[in-house]
Amino acid sequence: MPNLDNQSILLVFVAITSLAMLMQAIILLAIYLSMRKAASSLREQIDEIRATVMPVVNSTREVCARASELFQKVSPKVESAAADLAELAHGLRVQTEEIQVSTLEVLERVRRQSNRVDHMFSGVLDAVDRAGGFIAEVVSKPVRQLSGLLASMKAIIETLGKPRAEGRPTHTPEGKDTFV
Repeated sequence: MPNLDNQSILLVFVAITSLAMLMQAIILLAIYLSMRKAASSLREQIDEIRATVMPVVNSTREVCARASELFQKVSPKVESAAADLAELAHGLRVQTEEIQVSTLEVLERVRRQSNRVDHMFSGVLDAVDRAGGFIAEVVSKPVRQLSGLLASMKAIIETLGKPRAEGRPTHTPEGKDTFV
């Protein structure tokens, strides 16, 4: 039993750890999706800026210089977001591998335990079957002997209890040649 309790505790810890990792992966996925949405929104804003600024840039250099400053300000943020996104993807890959390893360990333990339980139940059922056969043999043999003894006693009592029939003569004195 101490093994079973220890394994149960380990199984619970693995399950809790797996759930925590799953929650962390979900949170990281939500962060990834929001960053992706933010990057998409930023990309749309940049595209809008390009569409509105390009005609003006062509007409004046001053506006062109301002646009250049804006792109210089936004560029590090986009690069930072891209780096964060790459880091997030790497972290998700590592955690997914850890979850797979933990899941395989849990499945292996479950398989071993189920084999153990199957072996124990098979042994118990075999022992019950052998005990049943032994008990049937032990009980049925004396019952058959007792039944035979009772039957023979009944036959003896019935034979002794019946009155004897007086014998009839098979020949009559009158006709000796007559067969009855």
